[in-house]
Amino acid sequence: MEKKRNSFGGTIGFILAAAGSAVGLGNIWRFPYLAAKDGGGLFLFVYIILALTFGFTLLTTELAIGRKTKQSSLTAYSKIKKGWKPLGIVSCLVPVIILPYYVCIGGWVLKYFLTYLTGRGVEAAGDDYFAGFITQEKEPVIMMTIFLACVVMIIVFGVNKGIESFSKVIMPVLIVLVIGISVYALTISHTDAQGVTRTGLQGLKIYAVPDLKGMTVKGFVTVVMDAMGQLFFSLSVAMGIMITYGSYVADDADMKRSINYIELFDTIVAFLAGVMIIPAVYTFMGREGMEASGPSLMFESLPKVFASMGFAGNIIGGMFFAMVFFAALTSAISVMEAVVASIMDEFHVKRKAATSIESVIALVAGVIVCMGYNILYFDIKLPTGSHAQILDIMDYISNNALMPIVAIGTCILIGWVVKPETVIEEVEKNGAKMGRRRLYTVMIKYIAPILLILLFLKSVGIFQF
Repeated sequence: MEKKRNSFGGTIGFILAAAGSAVGLGNIWRFPYLAAKDGGGLFLFVYIILALTFGFTLLTTELAIGRKTKQSSLTAYSKIKKGWKPLGIVSCLVPVIILPYYVCIGGWVLKYFLTYLTGRGVEAAGDDYFAGFITQEKEPVIMMTIFLACVVMIIVFGVNKGIESFSKVIMPVLIVLVIGISVYALTISHTDAQGVTRTGLQGLKIYAVPDLKGMTVKGFVTVVMDAMGQLFFSLSVAMGIMITYGSYVADDADMKRSINYIELFDTIVAFLAGVMIIPAVYTFMGREGMEASGPSLMFESLPKVFASMGFAGNIIGGMFFAMVFFAALTSAISVMEAVVASIMDEFHVKRKAATSIESVIALVAGVIVCMGYNILYFDIKLPTGSHAQILDIMDYISNNALMPIVAIGTCILIGWVVKPETVIEEVEKNGAKMGRRRLYTVMIKYIAPILLILLFLKSVGIFQF
């Protein structure tokens, strides 16, 4: 089985695929909001420091586990150490839970992209447009099914002809769109009804310059926790993806260099996500507009911003939702691949069979998620105090509970059971010295587990800072 395992054709394909996994909805609608909320440049500074330490540790560990075992997350942990299969099961559950609601949101993105593509951007800015769409019984399911079908078609073609080939084409296009929209966001200005003129450069200043006014120790700890939580999305760790992608990396590849490139790419794109959104939202909606996050930011606030731009708004809006569609697609592909690979490794079935199984699961569960806004609608409170229905519950279970558990378990396994040298030796397999070696050992054994436990307690509402 291991001899027949596919692998990425080259380093570039692997880096683009891994980066494509990271450049998803979490970066686009969560990163800008957290940066605006947590002191702008202060959040960016903390995020970069954590990316080079905490993020580096988790990313390196998962990629090394994948390449060493040549297995996906479901079976990789037990290959590293007998008896650790339960951690692999939990790790595999994360993408199983994420995919159905991710393709549901992907369907929303497709709907908005088609709306702008047909020149109806002004309609999308209406107060009831988003709510009117997601509460329908048929159209959200249709859009979700189309989006899922796009993901399935790429997964069926495999690692080289599917994921790698698609990433090499789409990622450069996505990068050009991100840069183009970011540059445009810095050139705009707007004068509101009160005669106050705001510009994109002023919005950039709010985003990039640290704001320490009124900052307390408690506030700083919150910034650290927010930045650390964001890293799970930015680097696609603790959800089986990087272990799976690591299993496709050739033994003669320079893993150290690949890790550095992935870190750099993810950080730049995460930063540009904020440059795309914060200056534009500030220019047309002021500071209060920057308080939105999640679906309300992307599907309600930003369409109003595009509508305020006049004729250019439909073009910019179309480009933006094209970019979001590609980003959602690359991330959904990686999430589904983590599950498909796990099915293949565990049950020794072919790719088409594994893809069919996961497609049915995702489709059925995706329909249920869509129905959560109409037929199956209910409203409950999560332990964190926020109101929720089906999609939010699935997101809470996967992101707030299971992902920190997977990361904590991984740190214990590598840091204390099989020792950090297991990962270090894998990274240095081809003679290249592992950068930040001492840092890695200290992080995986001590600092990362402590930070993750604090994040878990905060995420599940047991302890609030």
